Amino acid sequence: MYNILLIEDDVDINGSTATYLRRLGCLCTQAYSGTEGLLLWREGGFDLLLVDRMLPGLSGDDLIAEVRRTSQVPVIVLSARADLSGKVDLLCSGADDYLTKPFQLEELWARIQVQLRHARAVPSRETLRFRDWALNLGEMTLTAAGRPVSLTAHEFKIVELLAGRPRQVFTKQQIYEAVWQEAYAVEDKTIAVHISNIRAKLRPSGTDGYIQTVWGIGFKLAEE
Repeated sequence: MYNILLIEDDVDINGSTATYLRRLGCLCTQAYSGTEGLLLWREGGFDLLLVDRMLPGLSGDDLIAEVRRTSQVPVIVLSARADLSGKVDLLCSGADDYLTKPFQLEELWARIQVQLRHARAVPSRETLRFRDWALNLGEMTLTAAGRPVSLTAHEFKIVELLAGRPRQVFTKQQIYEAVWQEAYAVEDKTIAVHISNIRAKLRPSGTDGYIQTVWGIGFKLAEE
């Protein structure tokens, strides 16, 4: 499950792109300005960035420069410029690829897959850690305080989602749509039941309290 940050101020492009990526099983966080995008980026946990070059607040070029200070995460720029000098400027600014607007969503997805394959070809985050948790993303296994914890596929994906962005509060709808990849049913108790089961399985390790309920909103991980 890839975690993509989409930073695009055109509401229609942003909405249609995010919907498409979610249908493909990605977690997609939407931002509509460079400033908002940078704040979200600093929360961490993203596998790839889609960045419009002409953004309000903070330009796409400046945002990429900030990201490149600390990370080599793949960045694909969405640009209205089709001339050669514009494309060269984009790549020199730190982008890994570019796509000229208007674009086909199928081509965007193909370019995303190429960049993610390149990212996996170098040493990457095979193990996701949060406090006393260690998640093996390839084997989909969780160790908590040195104890193996047997989780179902859906339970593991919930824990992976929370651990990938521990400072974010996820609503039940966000968790359901990211993990089950289908529309959330109103009044559905699936997430509450799964969280309860996960906590029960974590209890012997003493880490069940890591999953914090944010009343009226959803769930997040408890910071130390």
